[in-house]
Amino acid sequence: MRYPTLLTAIALAGLTACKNQDVQNESNPMIEVTYPETKTVEQTDDYHGTMVADPYRWLEADTAQAVEEWVKTQNQATFDYLEKIPYREKIEERLTELVNYPRYTSPFRAGEYYFFYKNDGLQNQSVIYIQKGLDGEPEVFIDPNALSKDGTVAINIIGISQDDKYIAYSQSEAGSDWSQMRVMEIAGKKQLPDVLKWVKFSGAGWHKDGFFYSRYPEPKSGEELSGNNLYHSVYYHKLGDDQSRDKLVYEDRQNPNMYHFCSVTEDGKYLILNAAPGTDGYATYYKNLETDGDFVPLFEGYDHKSNVVDHVNGKFLALTDIDAPKYRLVEIDPKNPAKENWKEIIPESEDLLQSVATGGGKLFANYLKNATDRFYQLDYDGGNKKEIDLPGLGSAGGFSGKKEDKILFYTFTSFTYPNTIFKYDLATGQSELFNKTSLQFNPEDYIEKQIFYKSKDGTPVSMFIVHKKDLKMDGKNPCYLYAYGGFNISLTPSFSATRIVLLENGGVFAMPNLRGGGEYGEEWHKAGMLLNKQNVFDDFIAAGEYLIAEQYTSREKLAIAGGSNGGLLVGAAMTQRPDLFAVALPAVGVMDMLRYHLFTVGKGWIPEYGSSDDPANFKNLLSYSPLHNIKDGVTYPSTLITTGDHDDRVVPAHSFKFAAQLQKSHNGKNPVIIRIETRAGHGAGKPIAKVLEEQADIWSFFFYNTNSPVKYLKG
Repeated sequence: MRYPTLLTAIALAGLTACKNQDVQNESNPMIEVTYPETKTVEQTDDYHGTMVADPYRWLEADTAQAVEEWVKTQNQATFDYLEKIPYREKIEERLTELVNYPRYTSPFRAGEYYFFYKNDGLQNQSVIYIQKGLDGEPEVFIDPNALSKDGTVAINIIGISQDDKYIAYSQSEAGSDWSQMRVMEIAGKKQLPDVLKWVKFSGAGWHKDGFFYSRYPEPKSGEELSGNNLYHSVYYHKLGDDQSRDKLVYEDRQNPNMYHFCSVTEDGKYLILNAAPGTDGYATYYKNLETDGDFVPLFEGYDHKSNVVDHVNGKFLALTDIDAPKYRLVEIDPKNPAKENWKEIIPESEDLLQSVATGGGKLFANYLKNATDRFYQLDYDGGNKKEIDLPGLGSAGGFSGKKEDKILFYTFTSFTYPNTIFKYDLATGQSELFNKTSLQFNPEDYIEKQIFYKSKDGTPVSMFIVHKKDLKMDGKNPCYLYAYGGFNISLTPSFSATRIVLLENGGVFAMPNLRGGGEYGEEWHKAGMLLNKQNVFDDFIAAGEYLIAEQYTSREKLAIAGGSNGGLLVGAAMTQRPDLFAVALPAVGVMDMLRYHLFTVGKGWIPEYGSSDDPANFKNLLSYSPLHNIKDGVTYPSTLITTGDHDDRVVPAHSFKFAAQLQKSHNGKNPVIIRIETRAGHGAGKPIAKVLEEQADIWSFFFYNTNSPVKYLKG
């Protein structure tokens, strides 16, 4: 991309804004919003000779009394507006009706027992069940709903001991990334006294009578949700010991920003350590647990992503993007680890080799072809490759287990195919339906398709589109354009019961696979990161233009949505092309690109975005930072910003400052409101009750501000 001067960048960003028109619908009566007054402070920062004002810096102090009061007054204004939408309650009732069906996960085995998660329908958190054998009677193992009154405690099993006697699980509260690790005896369903605190981004790598895990030092009081997290280190915990006695296994005092993740090979012989400066590349080390030797580098440097899949007969199997941007599987002899000695097991192909799993003594290769899954079973030498027949084009996951397993499980879903569990017989290679969703939904009423459109620079971009089969292409359909575009993350087809409200009311759901994502390999990812980030926004804007040109919708009916990095995407798109969209729905977005790296784990995103500490990256970040590209006197789309007060990944200050600036600068009657969920975080572990309330508010805001009729409601 080109790098204009700062003044040119600012001028270009506002070039089309002066031509905008208010898109408030004529049929729906205007709902007046009285915005709370947000004070400003004198704060200016010098970035390499460029002075940048930050008048809402005070909103970064999330625990300050003044900020808490600001949150209350903003929420009051928001809910005063939302409560005036006539069908809001009816939409929530319809969503509740749609979501109220049993949902299961695939079973996973621990010795003679199987575990699975189940939600009866409206339970705030899914319950973990255990049963003896596949024919046993399921019993409750852990019910997170019994641990809190508001359903904000979430539980996840993160490791099973090698003798299948114990499970380690994480317990988090109010959506925070912080978790406690606890242990239960499987057979007796007995809670052990072990409690490990200040854990973040960790599994449990079991070894002998304990496990390896990663944690941070205890943060300072008052900085738990916003302070900079440093010294992510690996410890070993022996069952029964107090955490204070845990053995420090690995730390890097010279590089406090590094993340360290560990796992133990299935044979129990090696501890694998990934050391990452951020969310992109990482180094890989191994440690011989039989000799308790030192860590030995297997993959050095941070320019690539190489993951150990298994250790067999003294050799490591590793999935790597080294000399293979769409990945390959190689065998490495630790005695002769140089690249020229690697043996290629699964070569790179035209399609992305997304992952390789093991189970039943076989390899299971997962390819992504045009953002839909393909699975193949292979021997450990790469031979006897055979494709596994999936129910159709969509997304699948599973096909993993221990070497002695004879049966594996997997799930399949698409936009019109509810999540379904299948049992896979390794001996016959046949799949059998294991658990089918009982949701009352007729996929024959809808169509899902994939198209390709051209971005600003001519790059072809794929996009999924879902709508009713009999939908008229007259430009009058409300359209919900959702994307992400970053961090090598792939968006693939998935079913959502809450999305039915959109589809059954004549809406169009569109999901493009933007550059920056992982759908087409590392080259596709790199084309949308760092100084190439503008490509992501261009891809997204071009998707909106395509949908309008092809008469799926119109600018008066088009909404854009995304969360986290996708929230940044929405913020950038709406400030660059406010004339193109009727509604903007940025969720938990990264909105201040100059200061994101100063909070919690934000520094880990520097490999993706770059840092304002670097002059070249600063100019690039400033050119698209949503907060810094809001212009006075511009009519912006109707905007509903959503965040959580316990979000310690993308701290809520991003959304707070963006909302305050947008409310001040916005010229027009379109509402600009922020919905701040209390006792909620970045999204994980959010109770069903809160999900339904928030989604009802989003759909209500969307339909009302696109002047779209709403049907299929009770009453």
